[in-house]
Amino acid sequence: MTLRRNVPLKSYTTFRIGGEAAYFTDVCSRSELGEAVSFAKKEKLPLFVLGGGSNLLVSDSGFPGLVVRMSFSGISFKERDGSVEATAAAGESWDDFVSESVKRNLWGLENLSGIPGTVGATPIQNVGAYGVEVKDVLSSVELFDTETLDVRNMENQECFFGYRDSFFKREEGKRYIVTAVSFRLSKTPAPILSYRDLMNRFSGALPALSEIRDAVLSIRSKKFPDLSHFGTAGSFFKNPILPKGAYEKLKPRFPDMPAFPADGGVKISLAYLLDALSLKGEREGDVGTFERQPLVIVNFADASAADVDAFAKKIEAIVKDSTGIVLEREVRSLP
Repeated sequence: MTLRRNVPLKSYTTFRIGGEAAYFTDVCSRSELGEAVSFAKKEKLPLFVLGGGSNLLVSDSGFPGLVVRMSFSGISFKERDGSVEATAAAGESWDDFVSESVKRNLWGLENLSGIPGTVGATPIQNVGAYGVEVKDVLSSVELFDTETLDVRNMENQECFFGYRDSFFKREEGKRYIVTAVSFRLSKTPAPILSYRDLMNRFSGALPALSEIRDAVLSIRSKKFPDLSHFGTAGSFFKNPILPKGAYEKLKPRFPDMPAFPADGGVKISLAYLLDALSLKGEREGDVGTFERQPLVIVNFADASAADVDAFAKKIEAIVKDSTGIVLEREVRSLP
């Protein structure tokens, strides 16, 4: 394990924002991960595990402990019970893994194409897009226990997945570090085209697997800023899930707002709502909502974490004052 001191974290996040980590290390094996965890315990340092930094807003003051960047690598595909179990190490690029699965003509991950970040973060957030969530295809997660320094596997049903939620976000789940994730993929065509843009794109035709990936990448390119030009962590807020009564009260004001049954309530399209409230393309200095997708907050040049937080609070206040809805952030803040 190689430790570095006072490492600027803005270089390791897609938001391009953040102060320094007191300590920083890349780990490529379980033994190195064990060393890092033991060092943090010995020095009584807070520990943060970093993947691709694509869902993270680091404070301007940085992080006073040890940041461990997961650089585990490796992908395998094994036939099992009529399907294929695809396993990827936590440090693998998520989209590279999806791309390889599609090249092998394996169905299940194609709707999740183009999502930035690493494989290890996907079960924690229960990443989802275009009608598919990680929970729909995940079979198991390999975990490192920071208390016992042992490795264990957790099956899908043990992860208690919810909308952008999982066991790993609970206090009892935070002791675990994801080291690898396995997915059950199919050789049999099983297109999921319930998302409106995909439905319109294929108009009832049965597309090839590669065509669905290409379509998803095309749709995303029109709704999300180019990370080579701007800083962003993608969708900053979750789509609200409202009690049915609250939704019925809101519906007359926004009759065309997309809505779907979810968790005993109704999940509404926050992008539609923000657009209706004239918040698409809203900007203050170097921070603003993306002109084609208001769920996305963008660092246009040299915004600080404080700038982003203040702007997000403004959006939250407008939505609450206008609709009574309290927004929940999807992007994680550190610390």
